[in-house]
Amino acid sequence: MTGRRLTDDSGVASVWAATAAAVLLLVATVGVDLAAAVRARHVAAAAADLSALAAATRSVDGADSACALAAEIADRNGAVVVSCELDGWDALVETEVPWTGLLPVRAPATARARAGPAAPDGDPRAS
Repeated sequence: MTGRRLTDDSGVASVWAATAAAVLLLVATVGVDLAAAVRARHVAAAAADLSALAAATRSVDGADSACALAAEIADRNGAVVVSCELDGWDALVETEVPWTGLLPVRAPATARARAGPAAPDGDPRAS
């Protein structure tokens, strides 16, 4: 034997420090990815809301005109329109925002919005 006893714990602090650093790095990586996902979700929701409002303003011109404006507004907000349709005077828009993080999870953030004229009194949608 080299003179060390089995109860000698010299060097164990380095192992604990390396383990703590690895755990801290993993927690920071997950935190960054979570923040990126939340940001992408907020961007998708804002783009969907604005695109639906814009499309509703053009609903009298038809679905093509309304959805073209919705796509333009979504693009300006960093999103892509996945679907756009008119239900009467209401515009229904779904947007998608790709996001990149540090982990290999790559699911896009999506959001849906509906916009149209206010429901008149007595309409069941008003309640």
